Amino acid sequence: MTQSTQCLTRTIFGCDGLAPWLARGSRRRVTLLADPGVLDSEILARVRRQVAKAGREEDLLVLPGPGDLAGVVDQAGRMAGTELIVGVGGGSLLDQAKLLALLHESPSARARLSVPQRSGMMVLPQDTERAVRLVAVPTTLGTGAELSTVACLEYPQGKRLISGECLRPDIAVLDPVATDTLPAELISEGVLEALFRLVSMYAGDHADLPTEDALAEALAVRLVTAGHEVRRARGSGRPVERPLRLEIAKLSGLTHQEWIHLGRAAFANKGWLIANEVSVALGVRKMRAVAALLPPLWEAIAGGEERLGSARKLARLWSVLRAVDPDGLPGDPAGGMAALIDSWLVERRLSAGEDTLDAIASRIVRAWGAGLPMLGGLTKDEVRRLLAQVVRTPEAATAVSTQDSRG
Repeated sequence: MTQSTQCLTRTIFGCDGLAPWLARGSRRRVTLLADPGVLDSEILARVRRQVAKAGREEDLLVLPGPGDLAGVVDQAGRMAGTELIVGVGGGSLLDQAKLLALLHESPSARARLSVPQRSGMMVLPQDTERAVRLVAVPTTLGTGAELSTVACLEYPQGKRLISGECLRPDIAVLDPVATDTLPAELISEGVLEALFRLVSMYAGDHADLPTEDALAEALAVRLVTAGHEVRRARGSGRPVERPLRLEIAKLSGLTHQEWIHLGRAAFANKGWLIANEVSVALGVRKMRAVAALLPPLWEAIAGGEERLGSARKLARLWSVLRAVDPDGLPGDPAGGMAALIDSWLVERRLSAGEDTLDAIASRIVRAWGAGLPMLGGLTKDEVRRLLAQVVRTPEAATAVSTQDSRG
């Protein structure tokens, strides 16, 4: 069976409506991919009941940790006979599910992903198709992987972003039960991740797009409002209730929709490229890198660095977002974003040595610049200066401490 990959993902709220869709097709086998942390979870139990209700035979495959090219290719080779993959887990698990669905019985896709290159991004041909259907059940918030057309894959040179319509899941199941055990701090990080993705595309592009800009602004306001609600729940010691978690999941998915990004520059979100490399190099969660990067990034944009974005659009966006909490957030975008992140209790302090920053800057430029279009012509020295504002070095900390003692 060869499936067309050009249709949009169908979203199902709750697992109960999944069985009729799972029952489609001629083969009986379903490959169920799961994070180790969800093996005893209620959401996995619900999915398994739906598989049984559909009259399907289940092959459970546990995938510990992010996948690399060799591992994904090996796993794909063990899945003969399946026509349906169901992934239950976080963003990394869903990325692997997408790639396994693509690589299953597709030597051409395997060859494509194995092509040597220095670029951190690989765009799959528009006519690339996959032979199996894919259901994505996210157990985290913020990545929106269940609705996106991209996946990250580990290579010896670092993470590579794989992009293609063929990676879009057929079904996304948004069930708040899946995030019942998600720690509150990761919920806050999930809201910030979705907001970061949305506002970076908006402010990173200089064009005025009245309809798309209005949609992005409205969605950003909803995300900030949700983030404040999570903050209030955490501050009072209450759990973040299921309706709010479901709303955050919906908002996160919407940030991936094409209608909100129509006409925008292809590589407007340069912050993602930088934050991703910082995260990998320092071994920290991606959202810690994003939280550290966002205020300096916005300061650079507001200061006139047009390759990173539009100061005019950033000011307009911040005026809209600040209106949600005018008394609690400063008026300047960079300071305001720093205050917002701090109020959500997302950690944004990173530290590393000077040599490490040099290595990260080189890595960023090699994967995304130096003739490649993603960085918009930013040089290693320019990236290094930005990183100096993102990651605190022992040398800088000593200088600050000395100045304070003299003052």
